Amino acid sequence: MYKTTGFLSFALRRLTGLALVVYLFMHLWVIGSINGGPAAFDARLALVQTPVFKFLEIVLLAAVVYHSVDGIRLLIVHYFKVTQYRLSLFYAVLAVSVLLVIAGGLPMLLFALEEAGLAG
Repeated sequence: MYKTTGFLSFALRRLTGLALVVYLFMHLWVIGSINGGPAAFDARLALVQTPVFKFLEIVLLAAVVYHSVDGIRLLIVHYFKVTQYRLSLFYAVLAVSVLLVIAGGLPMLLFALEEAGLAG
């Protein structure tokens, strides 16, 4: 059971969903610091603008893309009853997700490296 693409899809969907929930709470934590005044808000913004968080933004992009594209796959399988194509659709989801993350993550990475002074 643990070696099937169905389980892999299930595990990735749960993992990305958990990552999105963690992001939501972090987002609320940063935005909520406005109640502490401009200094508290600026301090939290400075924290999330570090290189580690720039990398985590790309991870967030990957989580959002995979979770949404896999959700579309689930809708297609459920409503159009195409269960015989589940394996092909799973690999299509992976391919589309990788392409979209590269297309969106590469500019983010290059911008982060340029900001850090590591890109020429």
